[in-house]
Amino acid sequence: MNKGKRIGYIRVSSLDQNTHRQLADVQLDKIFEDKVSGKDTNRPQLQAMLEYAREGDNIIVHSLDRLGRNLGDLKNIVNTLISKGATIQFMKENLCFTLDKQNPMSDLLLNIMGAFAEFERALIRERQLEGIKIAKAQGAYKGRKKALTKEQVAELKRRVANGEKKTKVAQDFKISRFTLYKYLER
Repeated sequence: MNKGKRIGYIRVSSLDQNTHRQLADVQLDKIFEDKVSGKDTNRPQLQAMLEYAREGDNIIVHSLDRLGRNLGDLKNIVNTLISKGATIQFMKENLCFTLDKQNPMSDLLLNIMGAFAEFERALIRERQLEGIKIAKAQGAYKGRKKALTKEQVAELKRRVANGEKKTKVAQDFKISRFTLYKYLER
């Protein structure tokens, strides 16, 4: 087996959060960093890391919840990496997964800790919705600020009607394709 690289994966949920505390004292050959929610695997740097990882690589993550907030996704990511012959190591939980060294205790802890991460995400979402409900009742919640002005929406619709690719239009307006489709439905 070849000597692989030490690869770090770092994730925070939003652009204004700081990633410096994660893996700060760990010597790494390459780092993949996402600043998006861990609710699913639709994360550019996670996908890039999964594509990049090779046999013999050691993937190092600060904690389980940084890799995923969904137990199913977490297990799939771990299984994908170890099936490639990579090792995945979680620093905070002191867990390590490899293809050749299956450890029932590590598997149990992955399931338990992953379930807690998923539960925590559900609680966060519940509190967020409760806060929005209270703010709406008090007239303080106006919803999210619109990404585009009326003029920009008209331009967006004109360009799509003229046959421009929706992906390109969304990129030009710095919105997601999902948001583009929402504007087109209105």
